[in-house]
Amino acid sequence: MANAERSGRSAEAFGATAVGRTRTSTRTPTRAPLRMACLALWLIVAALVARQVTVVLGTPRGERLTDLETWVGPNGVLHVNGSLYDSTRFTGTPFNGLLLKPLTRAAEQALGWGWTFGTLLLVVALGLIAARALPQPFGRRTALLAAPVAIGLLMLSLPVRNTLWLGQTSIIPVLLVLLGCFAAHGQRTSGLLIGVAAALQPTLLLFTPLLWFTGRRRAALSTGVTFAACTGLAWAAMPHDSHTYWVHHMAGVGLGGRADDLGNQSLHGALLRLGLNGPLETAFFLTFGAAVAVLALRRAVRYFDDGQLLLAVAITGCAAIVVSPTAWQHQLLWVLLAVVGRAGRRASDRHVWPVAVVLVMTLPARMMLPDMPSLDPLGTNLVLVAALAAATAVPFLSRTSPYYQSPTPTEYAPAAPARFRHIPLAPFLRRVLTRPNLLLELLLIRVTYAAYSQVRLAATGGSISAGRAEAEENGRQILGLERALHIDFEHWANHTVVTIDWLRNFLDFYYESFHFGAPLTVLALLYWRRPADYRWARSALGIATLLALVGFWLYPLAPPRLMPTLGFIDTVHGVQDFSQPDYGTLTSLTNQYAAMPSLHFGWSLWCGVVIAVLARRWWIKVLGLLHPLFTASAIVTTANHWVLDAVGGAAAVGAGFGLVYVLTGPRPAVARDAVTAAQEKADSSVSASR
Repeated sequence: MANAERSGRSAEAFGATAVGRTRTSTRTPTRAPLRMACLALWLIVAALVARQVTVVLGTPRGERLTDLETWVGPNGVLHVNGSLYDSTRFTGTPFNGLLLKPLTRAAEQALGWGWTFGTLLLVVALGLIAARALPQPFGRRTALLAAPVAIGLLMLSLPVRNTLWLGQTSIIPVLLVLLGCFAAHGQRTSGLLIGVAAALQPTLLLFTPLLWFTGRRRAALSTGVTFAACTGLAWAAMPHDSHTYWVHHMAGVGLGGRADDLGNQSLHGALLRLGLNGPLETAFFLTFGAAVAVLALRRAVRYFDDGQLLLAVAITGCAAIVVSPTAWQHQLLWVLLAVVGRAGRRASDRHVWPVAVVLVMTLPARMMLPDMPSLDPLGTNLVLVAALAAATAVPFLSRTSPYYQSPTPTEYAPAAPARFRHIPLAPFLRRVLTRPNLLLELLLIRVTYAAYSQVRLAATGGSISAGRAEAEENGRQILGLERALHIDFEHWANHTVVTIDWLRNFLDFYYESFHFGAPLTVLALLYWRRPADYRWARSALGIATLLALVGFWLYPLAPPRLMPTLGFIDTVHGVQDFSQPDYGTLTSLTNQYAAMPSLHFGWSLWCGVVIAVLARRWWIKVLGLLHPLFTASAIVTTANHWVLDAVGGAAAVGAGFGLVYVLTGPRPAVARDAVTAAQEKADSSVSASR
């Protein structure tokens, strides 16, 4: 099934030859660690599948597979005589309804196990085909790990989870397209599969010009004929429904939920959410959508000619998302397939695009962006932005580029001996000297903090009242221990500061203002001026925060201000009304019983240590060390922490720095200086011996 490309080279055409190509293997023999990694990945995939099955089937009927229930259930749309579109519950094409209607009895009986496991099999098939369609060349490691990684990412993705939960059929069109592109024998069969997919999801007709302009003209004609035949068959069998869908609703607009709903990640939905409507919105949608389709198809043809067939398919699918009147969450798998594109000339930039795609497709938008009104237009259209970027903007590398296989290498610190014999324990975690990619760092910091906030809130069962009794009992334990150690001066300090207005205002301001600002400022300065030390400091901070989360989970602790009988005054949040069920300011936003260890003090101590170690001027070192001192004073006098909370925060930070040293050895600058000193000593010894 080879055709002449426009460049004159032999085409790696769609179809069976695309799957059966000979793998160009680099010299990586199959070894035991690689086999163990592959086995571990398959076990993770099995665990993900088991979890999805448990979640779906463990939910009471009526709360799961709700879309499927409204179609084929006893009172479902497909059982009712009359139009499919009398209600807004059915949003598929008339051909979709024509296929499903004869299966209503079988599907009704299969609600649950049959439908769920059938969908899982489709997901596995999709992952296997995508793994085999990766662009050449790739080594044995990629060949072994690609399938479990692809299936695992699909299982984690929001579209697949949404499809399993709702009982949707949106996996089928994607699978049909991939089968037609990478597994079908013969162009007619390929076009037949893609034509059926387009009859189920009309915007997939964009694959017709892709086939045509890449020399697959028989497949393109077969796609068009199949689409027309399926649509005509549905029109003959259900003329009223077909007229409703294709004419009255203008290709489906208005079916299902409101087109401006947040779940609609098409360009049409975004424009409606931005306030455009009427003829102006329609004109802009048609004009901009046409421009996106043309640009995306040009890029897809170029990457097809380059041999990146899966990327070409993903780009076309992303364009179909953009130009569709409605693109609900379960229809967005094309964005995840775009993860195969390679972007970035530096090795440190190579991971930005795949990480961004995986995060967008697996996490809710609120975890990706801060909760700021100015970012709402971006947050509500995040998947659309990713689809637009993949279709039109991301500069994916060509296979002919020298950076495709060999990006600019990362500079590492030289190996240097540590004070202890077995350090570093993880020498493969080499110390990088170059600056990391800023976008990737911001993404990871934001997602990590969002996860931290979620775990912190969940540490008491997801609500403040759930863990109050335990937290107050732990508070009494801490107070008793402090009395035994004669360090229980929180009450005295709190009531003393309350009587001194200027000191109270200063400590309140310090408590509220420097908790986030100081660490972010230190990180920003290190990133700009000391990139190697930035990685060292950032890793220590991350480990310390993770250890603190374990403390929040295992030992919920009420701060002094939330101990009802001890008489503390909350100088920051105001008087607490202990008669209320959820007393405590901001209880709906964060866990007020995550006091041990104190990250207020821990993060400030981290700032002080980093500044004291890296600053060159003595007065800057002193200012850095004053920050944890002021913070300790603020958290105790404002009744937000016990003294032992600060001790716990210091222990977490110390463990963070210690684990970084144990795992990776000395800081890069120290390692580099040690190697330089050793070389100078060796040179001087050679000179002296002459």
